[in-house]
Amino acid sequence: MQRIGAHQSNRTSASELDWGMILVLILLMLIGIYSLYFAILNGGKGASPIRAVIMQLLYWVVGAFMIAFIMRFDAFQLWRLAPVAYGLGIVLLIGVLFFYNRALAASAGAKSWIAFGPVSLQPSEVVKPAFILMLSKVVANHNRLYPEHTVDSDWLLIGKMVGVFLPVALLIALQNDLGTLLVFIAMLGGITIVSGITWRILGPILIAAGTFGSLMLFLVTSAIGRSILGAFGFQAYQFARIDAWLHPGQDTSDTGYQTYQNLKAIGSGQFWGSGFGNMRVFVPVRESDMIFSVVGESFGFVGGAFLIAVYFLLLYLMIKATFKARNSFYAYIATGVVVMVLFHVFENIGMNIGLLPLTGIPLPFISQGGSSLLSNMIGVGLIMSMSYQQQSRTFNESNDFSL
Repeated sequence: MQRIGAHQSNRTSASELDWGMILVLILLMLIGIYSLYFAILNGGKGASPIRAVIMQLLYWVVGAFMIAFIMRFDAFQLWRLAPVAYGLGIVLLIGVLFFYNRALAASAGAKSWIAFGPVSLQPSEVVKPAFILMLSKVVANHNRLYPEHTVDSDWLLIGKMVGVFLPVALLIALQNDLGTLLVFIAMLGGITIVSGITWRILGPILIAAGTFGSLMLFLVTSAIGRSILGAFGFQAYQFARIDAWLHPGQDTSDTGYQTYQNLKAIGSGQFWGSGFGNMRVFVPVRESDMIFSVVGESFGFVGGAFLIAVYFLLLYLMIKATFKARNSFYAYIATGVVVMVLFHVFENIGMNIGLLPLTGIPLPFISQGGSSLLSNMIGVGLIMSMSYQQQSRTFNESNDFSL
């Protein structure tokens, strides 16, 4: 049988690039560089803003090369790459449990980083695109084998998806990184919803998930519940984040101080902001999870709304690419990437304005950190490869997918 993309011309015209998505990325890069520079300048405790900006720009350059590289992969090559990338991701997640950075673990409470001299890698971030690829392959292959959805076949599909999810979830749980685990749960949920599973199964699952979430909210807000959760491994700093979320002004001496100062900074920006680079409120470690406060304080409600609009434009372009996908494998990949970015934006901005508790989730393309930036750039590369490849190649789902 003819392989996916075989015997097709491989055009490389610049007209095949998604320039809309490229321009949005450039705009996010400029906003991110500005925010990072002034975040460190106004609270970096002696850190060099110039050095931080240079490092972040280097990650952007690496990310741009990765996008250009990934765009060369057609659907068949991504199909073959999925289990390899997933397997390497599992190895990285196992490795970080033994070789994690002790200093970062002590300050952040999670064993999530491996240090290479001055550079740190967070394996759970770079595993996200690999997880999306593997989950998309499992769903696409199952639906090829079982074109008619039945209750039995759908439960089998759920079992396969859980089989992909559980090793990653267990290893991230051992890192004590609840925030990142929530992202993987969101990606699993997004791809599950579009997988074609009957609502006779999805309905009860969603109701059960909502009930479980309500139960967890009750447990974390009651003394008895916290004692129960503590027996299952929940840490004091996680409860402190909940308290800081529910009562940001009650205790500003420890965990609540960052949340309180962050809200004060965003509030001080009012409608138009305090002006370019004019920040008067100190926010600890603003350059990572709290970087949205730089935009909020500098440019007020208008600046924050503009940044959210830019994210919506990026998500629109991604969803547009999803609808152009000529096969379900591409569609599942695009869904996973869209959910990944959307959940990061929703959770980060939500916790910055006090709607959600702190979870340590960075703001995509804005927060300091090479691992998160590269993960998102890989995701964008996967989306852009769809438009690029589909203008010159074909992907026939009736072909032989076996490896």
